[in-house]
Amino acid sequence: MFSYQKSGRYFAQVAQGLEDISKKELQKLGAQDIKSAFKGFYFSADKATLYRLNYCSRVLSRILAPLIRFDCHSDKYLYKTAGKINWQSLIELKNTFAVRANVSHSKITHSQFAALRLKDAIVDAFRKNTGKRPNVDTKEPDILFNLHIQNNKATIYLDTSGTSLHRRAYRQKSIAAPMQEIVAAAIISLSGWNGSRPLLDPMCGSGTLLCEAMMHYCRIPAGFLRNKFGFTVLPDFDENIWTAVKKREDSLIQDLPWGLISGSDMSADAIAAATTNTGCFVQGANITLSVRALQDIKSVENSVIICNPPYGMRIGSGANIKDFMRQLGDFLKQRCKGSDAYLYFGNRQLIKSIGLKPAWKKIVVSGGLDGRLVKYSIY
Repeated sequence: MFSYQKSGRYFAQVAQGLEDISKKELQKLGAQDIKSAFKGFYFSADKATLYRLNYCSRVLSRILAPLIRFDCHSDKYLYKTAGKINWQSLIELKNTFAVRANVSHSKITHSQFAALRLKDAIVDAFRKNTGKRPNVDTKEPDILFNLHIQNNKATIYLDTSGTSLHRRAYRQKSIAAPMQEIVAAAIISLSGWNGSRPLLDPMCGSGTLLCEAMMHYCRIPAGFLRNKFGFTVLPDFDENIWTAVKKREDSLIQDLPWGLISGSDMSADAIAAATTNTGCFVQGANITLSVRALQDIKSVENSVIICNPPYGMRIGSGANIKDFMRQLGDFLKQRCKGSDAYLYFGNRQLIKSIGLKPAWKKIVVSGGLDGRLVKYSIY
């Protein structure tokens, strides 16, 4: 038996700054005995909960199942120990696989070298037992293994998500510097928006915030459009339980009222991309989209405004970003009375340029950006 089968314990990777809402989501979806760790949480789960977490989680990055833990003071011992694992219970010859590694404070000092040695052990074990080997695919593997070595203690995991859970499969078209789906979902969650007031993104780009708001309101599982998950290759995978979990979660999906969510952008290309992406869902037909500059929006009262204003890499080198931020602040103050605005600043130095007093600020790290989500209440 593998380690996760004995203990019922798994590891959820989370993005920096999203620890609090990630823990709440784990609890909501049924995880037990949640323990904080570096870059994530250890938790207990039965099969139904494991499948539900992968299918429904909006803010977790990956969920890893530990296969084996062992002392590891050399690459030779890593290779020898890994070679004893029953890889054929996890991988078929027709499958592709990949290995990712992270090494710290250990005698094995290079992550890529550690990943290479584990890959060699898998391939050689197959050759020894079958005379053949599965192929490696580093971009779109069928099965992904994660090797973690810290203080000469190694854990080999199978990624039960398969690919990062941010990949919702609705991003069919994109524009420059799109917001990652998990970050967008976190922003919707932190805003507390529940559909009691209309939601507008006046700089919607390719529509990531709109899609996440729609999925949140309509209770569409985050993995609704995904065609595979890593947990299906586990030796104890139960298809009947997975089918029941999916059926139960899909039965909770509800319609989106016309006009409750709307988006606009000055770029026709952005709106074309947003139309395609929101159109991946039946409910997306009820999102209103328009090509419109911020200055052309006459009034947005008693609404919730959520957006990712352009910063350096998104607005272009020739534009004055501080002037634009002042215009955005004037727009909120003069045309958005009775509304709450939630703005994500990839460059937090620009917060001062808005000219409005924040109600609160929250850390949200995205793509290496030490960003801030800022709430403004417009009276």
